Amino acid sequence: MARLEDKVALITGAARGQGAAAVRRFVAEGARVVIADIEDEAGKALADELGDAAVYQHLDVTEEDGWAAAVAATVQAFGKLNVLVNNAGILHFSALEQTALADYERVIKVNQIGAFLGMRSVVEPMSLAGGGSIVNVSSVEGLAGMPFLVAYTASKFAIRGMTKVAALELGAKGIRVNSVHPGMIDTKMISDAVGGAEVDFSPITKRLPLGRVGKPEEIAGVVVFLASDDSSYCTGAEFTADGGATATHALKV
Repeated sequence: MARLEDKVALITGAARGQGAAAVRRFVAEGARVVIADIEDEAGKALADELGDAAVYQHLDVTEEDGWAAAVAATVQAFGKLNVLVNNAGILHFSALEQTALADYERVIKVNQIGAFLGMRSVVEPMSLAGGGSIVNVSSVEGLAGMPFLVAYTASKFAIRGMTKVAALELGAKGIRVNSVHPGMIDTKMISDAVGGAEVDFSPITKRLPLGRVGKPEEIAGVVVFLASDDSSYCTGAEFTADGGATATHALKV
């Protein structure tokens, strides 16, 4: 039996990159998936590729009405909602003193408020389904700081904290809530944040115990575990997949 047989999942930021990798893995594991994103063309193409097991839903995660519509569309399409993956996120590089308020608020609104709205929106349908799993994608920047990422780091620390609060509140409803903390993953998010330029990862990979950046599919494997019944006793926890980045401290050279 596939690990996600009979599960229905809503995955945000799912049209490309890490989100799309999760969608493909979920479908391969037997789930039916709603692909939620603002990238309509890419999202629809992915849904067409995967056939009846997936549908696309436009969702701006910062909008309450959008969340209500996405949850309703999920239940209408597949009859229930068991899994939410809060994957949508954006990145912004700037020194603290050069960070505009508008840029800070934009990152917080997508990464932090989007995750909050998502968790709040699925409590009722998951409760009706007898429980479920919420997987919040944080980052290693939710475990420790990184220069030039004040807004992103703030948002990812917030996701880590909100995950624990939600786990405490929702456990009695049979809803588990965990956070995933990827390290450097090879997706377009980083190049997009620097204006589309090609990024040289080699200075970073030299400092990682595994000596390479991660692949989106490797994060998808962790997310599948947390969505599945294999993780039935896991809630309020942090799952790090970072090639060993957080295994050291600042005194290492």
